[in-house]
Amino acid sequence: MTKPADPVKFSPPEGFEAALAELESIVIEMEAGQMPLEESLEAHKRGVELLQYCHSRLQDAQQQVRLLEANTLKIFSPSGIDGR
Repeated sequence: MTKPADPVKFSPPEGFEAALAELESIVIEMEAGQMPLEESLEAHKRGVELLQYCHSRLQDAQQQVRLLEANTLKIFSPSGIDGR
């Protein structure tokens, strides 16, 4: 019986934009259909990791926007229009 391979440790992305660029690159390579099976599996694993990272960062950003809007959402009245 063969022993399962140790999970590959990928380096964390430098940020959202870097993760998205790497994910797009992986998709292009995989869609070309020229990757060997093992390489395709590793690329898929990395792609899933990057997708989860991007999703998490987007959720964080949405929460920050909600908090900002909750504290500052007011009717906008440019100076001079309200008679002052």
